[in-house]
Amino acid sequence: MILLAISLSLILEKVILIAVILGASLGIAMYSTWAERKVAAIMQDRRGPMRAGPFGLFQPLADGLKLFMKEEIIPAVSSKFLFVLGPSIAMLMACMTSAVIPWGPDIPKADGSVISLQVADINIGVLFIFGVVSLGVYGVMIGAWASNNKFSLMSGLRAASQAISYELAMGISLIALVMMTGSLSMREIVDQQHGFWANGYFTWNFFKQPLAFLIFIVCAFAELNRAPFDLAECESELIGGYHTEYSSMKLGFYLFSEYINMFISSVILSSLFFGGYNYPGMDIVAAHVSPLMVSLIGVMVLLGKAICFIIFFMFIRWTIPRFRYDQLMNLGWKSLIPLALFNMLATGGVILYFFNDK
Repeated sequence: MILLAISLSLILEKVILIAVILGASLGIAMYSTWAERKVAAIMQDRRGPMRAGPFGLFQPLADGLKLFMKEEIIPAVSSKFLFVLGPSIAMLMACMTSAVIPWGPDIPKADGSVISLQVADINIGVLFIFGVVSLGVYGVMIGAWASNNKFSLMSGLRAASQAISYELAMGISLIALVMMTGSLSMREIVDQQHGFWANGYFTWNFFKQPLAFLIFIVCAFAELNRAPFDLAECESELIGGYHTEYSSMKLGFYLFSEYINMFISSVILSSLFFGGYNYPGMDIVAAHVSPLMVSLIGVMVLLGKAICFIIFFMFIRWTIPRFRYDQLMNLGWKSLIPLALFNMLATGGVILYFFNDK
């Protein structure tokens, strides 16, 4: 009975944590659309959304209601099952990626156990993220093919080749980080970046692997289909890309999955390279506040870093023009992959000659 009570308590904790993460992801994705418009307005000397609520804060709610109320249209010549499956896979994979992210320090309980702010602390968290991100591309490819539209099919082909090209460079760049940290666990990678300064140097991985960070963030733009790498949905060539034939909430699923992926990618960047929930002076703060407050501050710090990356993604969209497709492929295969390989070999050499105890 005691084991059953512990199991039920653990399941309840995880269900609540999953619900909070899912709700926060959807909420941040929803208001990222508002922020995108505001950032664009600032950079183009406009006001942006102003009508729906104060400062246009109800605009995302109005957009969501519009998508819910629009007519569901499934083209007669489409593969209907796959047509519905495509956006469902895209949305599901976007939500699954957050399962292995440590959102904050553990919260101690009165009985000596802890509440972990991580859905699943698996020792191959980095591989899990790569696997789920790779499956997310299938949502785009299936939806594009099932539409039976030549522009959508061309978009799906572009998305597939773009994902293959940039996932290679992204994976190789992370190999250098894994070699340095000696772990694939997201929790362990974050814990190794405790604080900000230790043993005469910065603890955050950005200062130890700046080239890996640069390669990773460029590849993140490509994986997210964000400008200047939005060749899969560029309206000047492919109408609306892979979601040309979609309407109502099936279109909403594709749009929401893109913004959820941007939020989760920002959290992953913060966790891998910028300390996650760690921050300068955290040990001093922990000595003066309660353990619950320590965890809440850690969550806020991680979300703050993620929001900074989201704003950076938005600024880049309105700063750099879209690449041609041949430029996109050349950057991936001729620049990023060789740079990632060089960084991996250089990291291995430094570890071998300077940190090998044998």
